[in-house]
Amino acid sequence: MAEQTVSSRLYTPSNPNLTEFKEICSQTTNPATYPLASKIASNIPIYDLAALESNGLTSTQITALQDEWHKCLHTGPGVYILKAMYPAKKYAETINATNNAFDQIIATEKENTTMAKGDHFAAGGTNDRIWNSFQKHAVTDPTSFTDYYSNPWLAHVSESWLGPSYRITAQLNAVHPGGAAQDSHRDYHLGFQEADVTARYPAAMQVASQFLTLQGAVAHSDMPIESGPTRFLPYSQTFKPGFMAWRRDEFRAFFQEKYVSAPLEVGDGVFFNPALFHAAGSNVMNPETGFRRVANLLQVSSAFGKPMESVDSLVVVRAVWDELKERYKAAGGVIAGSELDPGAWSFEQREVRALVQAVAEGYPFPTNLDRRPPQPGGMAPESEQDVIVRGLVEGWDCGRIVGVLEGMRVDSRA
Repeated sequence: MAEQTVSSRLYTPSNPNLTEFKEICSQTTNPATYPLASKIASNIPIYDLAALESNGLTSTQITALQDEWHKCLHTGPGVYILKAMYPAKKYAETINATNNAFDQIIATEKENTTMAKGDHFAAGGTNDRIWNSFQKHAVTDPTSFTDYYSNPWLAHVSESWLGPSYRITAQLNAVHPGGAAQDSHRDYHLGFQEADVTARYPAAMQVASQFLTLQGAVAHSDMPIESGPTRFLPYSQTFKPGFMAWRRDEFRAFFQEKYVSAPLEVGDGVFFNPALFHAAGSNVMNPETGFRRVANLLQVSSAFGKPMESVDSLVVVRAVWDELKERYKAAGGVIAGSELDPGAWSFEQREVRALVQAVAEGYPFPTNLDRRPPQPGGMAPESEQDVIVRGLVEGWDCGRIVGVLEGMRVDSRA
């Protein structure tokens, strides 16, 4: 019998094919593939959300948008821009208040000389960075936090790539004039492993890992090209051994030759596949202007993955509960279904649902099934989001909702 050879489950670290990579990254984005985009610029689909909303959104159109966004990140250029994701008419005050909250946090943390600060893929200390800006924002200014994370567009974007029960984390990055560019890289998960560790993950898992995370950012300042908005290499996420390649000098050199970037305005959103080769740009604005490039970096995780940062739902819910109850009351005591259908629910009802999905876990596992068995007729126990909805409907006060969530946490332990 002839000997059969089983192919290796692993990528060989020493031989990613640069020629193949160049060919992949030479593709041109066809506008016909993204008919809902307002234009294609530098190979990146750009969506004018205000124009789409003015025509009257339907669930069918939102599904079509989500299909385009998913295709874009999966097999397309790997990045898209949402113009006016936070339009000034509704969110200018929210963005200003959020920036003020971030400035307070930055000032407080600078006073804490024992708090170590670092950065990913760039020298530490050259930027203003807030880790876990999500939770710190909630505690510092619950009102602007509630306005910010109740945006239904954030829910639609997150679900388009990750499905339901996603988990939002965020980090604030403010780059001063003279702030250097990052080295090109891929992102979390495998982008944050050493090369020798990455090599031990099977090739199939390396490809699959990109579906566990959505990378994004909301512009909190205007971002002219001179300020260094993120550089992208379209289609590079489709290069399967890319997690083995991004550290190599020849791949970084090609990135420097071929990357693209696009200017952003306050309130614009940009979202991309974590496997896309990318790097924050350098801020070469005149130092005399004092212009900071400010972005709230959003990292949204699948229910089936582990987020990079820990978010304590109890802290967030305690901070925003009174605001959430007021929003629920203003929405007529109705919360939208998780599908956020604009034809079935008012904007305010959709905001309440989007906020619930942002602040708490929608996935009830891992848990202790002895103490928290599946609900009658179901396959799973209550999630934190289920409890919050129940608390809104039944009019719980802050002490009760926090107490029930604390009890759930205790009962979930082994």
